[in-house]
Amino acid sequence: MTERSPAEQLRRSIDLLWGEWVRPTRGPKPSLNLERIVDAAIALADREGIDALSMRRVAAELGAGTMSLYRHVPGKAELLALMLDKVSELGDDAARIEHAGWREVVEMAARGSYQLYLRHPWLIQVNWTRPVLGPNTLASVEVFVRGLRGLAITDQERISIMIMVDGYVTGIARQRIQNAAVGEETGLTDEEFWNYQYPVLAKAMESGDYPYMAAMSEDAFGLGWDETFEFGLQRLLDGIASLLDSRARSVATESGS
Repeated sequence: MTERSPAEQLRRSIDLLWGEWVRPTRGPKPSLNLERIVDAAIALADREGIDALSMRRVAAELGAGTMSLYRHVPGKAELLALMLDKVSELGDDAARIEHAGWREVVEMAARGSYQLYLRHPWLIQVNWTRPVLGPNTLASVEVFVRGLRGLAITDQERISIMIMVDGYVTGIARQRIQNAAVGEETGLTDEEFWNYQYPVLAKAMESGDYPYMAAMSEDAFGLGWDETFEFGLQRLLDGIASLLDSRARSVATESGS
């Protein structure tokens, strides 16, 4: 295939996401459709990781020739854009949080995003800093922004809250996914890994050089992934609530003066 510039890839991705790309009409009518191709690509990435993704591998998943895929999607970059938008689909969540308060909206958005990463670990490897925004992705942002309506914050602060929550979710998800991956890569369980280090760490704690760590309880590191996630999420929400309470007090003070 002819090498395409990043700008051309972006243009084709946008056309596909918003249903404006016209399939070439020359040649026989294809037996595949775009939905099947995207679903097969997601299944492949879920099973083998993003590095396994290629037009050839997706074609093999579908039992089709590689060239037949190009009649629907120009290349891997556009396919990835479609995959990202497909997994971002809200489903029933949109209806559930339509009339919820801001805290519940942020909670559900954070938990939904967290579960999304766990269902599709390859998302951690994707650079989302310049997302090609499709209808599902925009719908997710719309729901989040709508959930923060009527609050005493600026639009810039709304976006900052969204970025802050996403950063927290991504960080915890990355640690959990990498922890699971390193076990498979090394063949060592967490217990085996720490048992190798235990004799040295025990001596270090007895040395007196690390008194605060030595004084911690034996189960200090025993909190599970989900409990750790929820603890951090609630503290994040408490911080937003504190900001809102401070703004409300300022407004009340100004009104009374």
